[in-house]
Amino acid sequence: MGQGQTSNTPGSHRRRHWLPVAVLLLAGVAVAVWYVLNHEVEVETHLVLQGNIDVRQVNLSFKVEGRIETLAVDEGDAVKAGQFVATLDKRYFQDELRVANGLRDNLASILAKLEHGSRPEEIAQARAQTASKEATLAEARADYARYKELEKTPGAISKQELDRYAAQLGVAEAEAKAAFESQRLIEIGPRREDIDAARGLHAQQRAIIAQIERKLADCNLVAPSDGVIFTRSREIGAIVQAGETVFTLTLSSPVWVRTYVNERDLGLIGPGMAVAVTNDTAPDRPYPAHIGFISPTAEFTPKTVETREVRTSLVYRLRVVVDNPDGGLRQGMPVTVRLPLQEPRKRTLWQRLRAGD
Repeated sequence: MGQGQTSNTPGSHRRRHWLPVAVLLLAGVAVAVWYVLNHEVEVETHLVLQGNIDVRQVNLSFKVEGRIETLAVDEGDAVKAGQFVATLDKRYFQDELRVANGLRDNLASILAKLEHGSRPEEIAQARAQTASKEATLAEARADYARYKELEKTPGAISKQELDRYAAQLGVAEAEAKAAFESQRLIEIGPRREDIDAARGLHAQQRAIIAQIERKLADCNLVAPSDGVIFTRSREIGAIVQAGETVFTLTLSSPVWVRTYVNERDLGLIGPGMAVAVTNDTAPDRPYPAHIGFISPTAEFTPKTVETREVRTSLVYRLRVVVDNPDGGLRQGMPVTVRLPLQEPRKRTLWQRLRAGD
């Protein structure tokens, strides 16, 4: 075939014949798709969200240090609130308690003695001692007076001997005064300040005993809630410090659903709203739940979470609190959250596709 000549093969004629038909078919399909997307309407009665289960975990540890004596549970064991899961060796605290109790009893006796005051026998003894010293003083005064008269007679008594009787009189006066003051103190009884100080020491010792008793009680490690032992970190005989993790407990109920809602649907929900949560295992058996938390700020949809919106959209994080009586909801499990709408709303197929439904 020469240059400038056109092909008149049967294939080229067929292509030119079907080209307008193909264009018409494509246009018809486009019109049909547009019609379906914009006219097929679905009535929604529930807002449906997708999320994952989060469970709370508690690190169980002793409040005091010591040597682990018993471990009552192991990984995977179910425990009840208040159940003993481990104990420490209590002998050291028991010895401290015996010493503290003995000191408390001693201080209690001292306080009782001060509060009761002087005994009648002690008062009578003090008075007798005062009377004896006063008699001695009277005798010393008489001796001194007699020898003082002798001083008037020349040569009857020496100056040294008179001074000796004067000194004896001074000693007798001082001893009589001391005995009288001691008698007054015994009759009055202990000072109020001394009683208050003894009472304070007794109260302080009772507080020390309460601390030791609390340490003894803290040698028992109990489960704070129902749950399942997730990890066991220590073995019998290990020396642990206060606050050192022995077990990690996964709480059975309640559990949380971590999900997200877009801004368009944010006005349809509120804290405390009752919702239903289902999983793939039993989609016809919903778990009762309620909305516990709505984030005050927006964020980009996390890549690890299924949502109804495209990945680049802004959403608000929700926390849905779920009762889990049968333990069927576990960490990371995907679930569906259904919230009843107060008023049904209509959405076209195109709107649903844009939303990712």
